[in-house]
Amino acid sequence: MDPSEPVEPAPVRIVLCDDHAVVRAGLRALLDSAPGIEVAGEADSGAEAVALAVKLTPDVVLMDLQLGEGI
Repeated sequence: MDPSEPVEPAPVRIVLCDDHAVVRAGLRALLDSAPGIEVAGEADSGAEAVALAVKLTPDVVLMDLQLGEGI
């Protein structure tokens, strides 16, 4: 690796969590178009988001504030 060559930073990895599929789809479309961001996974419940966060170790978990089951 040549130290004079610029190094691309690793993308920010995000897990999306919302109980509405249309909201997740909209957020994914927006984030997929942003450079340097990778949607690592999606969840429709708080429990699933926690499991994905443990499994995927994302940098950010973007969650709905009012999930149906609460968390």
